[in-house]
Amino acid sequence: MALVNPHGKEKKLKPLLLTGSELEAAKEKAKSLKKLPMTSRETSDLIMLGIGAFTPLEGFMGKKDWQGVVDNYTMADGTFWPIPITLSATKELSEEIRIGEEVALVDFETSEIIGIITVSEKYSIDKAHECQKVFKTTDMEHPGVQKVMAQGAVNIAGKVVVLSESTYPVEFKEIYMRPAEVRKVFEEKGWNTVAAFQTRNPMHRSHEYLAKVAVETTDGVLIHQLVGKLKPGDIPASVRAVAINTLMDKYFVKNTIVQAGYPMEMRYAGPREALLHAVFRQNYGCSHLIVGRDHAGVGDFYGPFDAHKIFDEIPKNALELKPLKMDLTFYCHKCDGMASTRTCPHPKEDRLTLSGTMLRKLLSEGQEVPDHFSRPEVLSILKDYYASLSKEDKVEVKLHKAAKGEI
Repeated sequence: MALVNPHGKEKKLKPLLLTGSELEAAKEKAKSLKKLPMTSRETSDLIMLGIGAFTPLEGFMGKKDWQGVVDNYTMADGTFWPIPITLSATKELSEEIRIGEEVALVDFETSEIIGIITVSEKYSIDKAHECQKVFKTTDMEHPGVQKVMAQGAVNIAGKVVVLSESTYPVEFKEIYMRPAEVRKVFEEKGWNTVAAFQTRNPMHRSHEYLAKVAVETTDGVLIHQLVGKLKPGDIPASVRAVAINTLMDKYFVKNTIVQAGYPMEMRYAGPREALLHAVFRQNYGCSHLIVGRDHAGVGDFYGPFDAHKIFDEIPKNALELKPLKMDLTFYCHKCDGMASTRTCPHPKEDRLTLSGTMLRKLLSEGQEVPDHFSRPEVLSILKDYYASLSKEDKVEVKLHKAAKGEI
């Protein structure tokens, strides 16, 4: 057996990040090109293209690809893809850009030139239509909707080359790995089947339980945490990395689990984002994706298991990777251990339901965290982090319906 193939018809990784003399020549050329500023989401998408995580994409999507992905999950050539990867510009700037022209792509926040696009198309989109199809809502309270509606009036399409991934700080270097590097780790360990565990939170007991269930049925688990931008109130990746390493060292069998970071910015697109997570985890060499409750969701916008259902709605050959659909998990006092609704016969009052949202709320307010919610070594790290924040830096954590009444 071997690892699953990268996504796409060619079944090979397509990293677009230049190296060596090609990189130096491109950097020099970029200095004289027109510059197009990118949002943080567009910058992170460009870096995902650069490292090959978005294989087989070769750049930002044109209108036919955009339309096909939004409406039917497929690009113009029939390749399965669940969320449009697009670049926008203001109407004024787009009028200065010519078809066929090379344009330097600049990270708006750092002013660094991250890549070069060869412009093949300029087009406008129905932003509300994209939001309704991708996020199932046009409500401006949704953070993903806010980002799409704030895009420039014109989308710029074309193939790209990537010049840098340095927007990700040095503190992430220990866990930040490209798909080819992660695949090499799996191969060195002799793993063929690998389950990816997506997280933007420190791992509490429920997360630990899900990962251990996956360890029972695969060669190993990739704890794949996001090091891109999050919403206010989320715990920084640097803190999460330390907490997860501590959990791995003390509570997992050696060589059954690997931690890595990836640079994509969350869209909070729920079911659609679960599919995007599946696509790029296949590129990282994972054969399975752990899909839990409210995967990649936010607020009350999605049902708790909508991300399970969507895998049954796409063509069976869309992905080589398969979902590991996990039910609601909790600590049961009567079972005296972790369980799920499929394994525990006891009533709700005997269950301590675990949630990253709830944990952040308790810690940010300085409240006591109940026993069995999280491992003590992990709690110690998180308490130290919250104690270091000033009152102004603490963001109120609002509980959504799925989290209310959990403890």
